[in-house]
Amino acid sequence: MSAVTFQQLALFVATLSVAILSPGPGIIAVSQSAFAMGRSRALPYGWGLAVGASSWCLAALLGLTLLFSALPWTFTLLTILGGLYLVWVALKMWRHAADPLPDPADSALGMNFRAGMMLNLSNPKPALFYSAVLLSIFPATLRLADKALIYATALSVEMAFYSALACLMALPLLRRRYYAAKFWIDRAAALAIGLLGLSLVLRL
Repeated sequence: MSAVTFQQLALFVATLSVAILSPGPGIIAVSQSAFAMGRSRALPYGWGLAVGASSWCLAALLGLTLLFSALPWTFTLLTILGGLYLVWVALKMWRHAADPLPDPADSALGMNFRAGMMLNLSNPKPALFYSAVLLSIFPATLRLADKALIYATALSVEMAFYSALACLMALPLLRRRYYAAKFWIDRAAALAIGLLGLSLVLRL
């Protein structure tokens, strides 16, 4: 019999949903992707973001935070590398803000499933968030089936959120607004992601 109850899962979904709504590099990046390339290209990117984010839940379930506790330098190293990766992404966005709109069929744009996953894997702090949430909601001892259920729930919530965001931001009205102000929107998105990356490093 499962040690996880429906009420616990519902609380987990509610807590995760509120956390996802806080602005972060994933939200900024999938919005910019949907503006520039439309729903068909933004969805795979969003799904990559969802898999990357939920991977930290899996890592927490498998005990990654125990490694961070035993060897604090590993968390520091991952945080620095993640922050530098976000800064690199921001620099690319800033540099190409003045470029014409890309061809949606161009596979070399870099906004694909893998790129989305890497972006959300660049910040290890969600591992600590997931660990705190898991410990506060679920029993200390979980079977493999329970862990699989929790991870599937996290993945479903992340997938639903990023899919909805990609579809919403690709609406014709919003895309037309983006076309009219592409340069400044891209520069603002690059600045926001760059600041998030720097904050990872400077807050250590």
